[in-house]
Amino acid sequence: MVDFRSDRMESPEGHGIARRAWEAYARGVGRVAGPALGPALRPLVQKYAAGGIVDLYGFWVVWHLEGGFEGLQRMGMSRASIYRRIKLFRLAFDAHPDEFEMPGIRLDLAAHRDGWAQMKKAKAKAKSQS
Repeated sequence: MVDFRSDRMESPEGHGIARRAWEAYARGVGRVAGPALGPALRPLVQKYAAGGIVDLYGFWVVWHLEGGFEGLQRMGMSRASIYRRIKLFRLAFDAHPDEFEMPGIRLDLAAHRDGWAQMKKAKAKAKSQS
């Protein structure tokens, strides 16, 4: 197995290829959209940003329903996926999902688990009667 950690790069950016490409792209977008996000890109960005926020809301809910980091691992999420989502959540909401209180949302863990148990029983009963 090759270990590249001892091969020093000029910077954490490596040779800066991706950064230069991004800066060129950003300059081009700036010409189209203006300094602030202009009307040319706003609908597209809003469409995709909304999906990201929905994902982060869901992550917050599952984080609390499953008991945090270890609960998500028990569900089968990898450590890297969990850390990636924590980072995105913190960028969006300025807080760790464990500490953040979602305005207007209160989770009732007991009712959630009892409700799923009742649904499972009802489904099993219906299956046995058919």
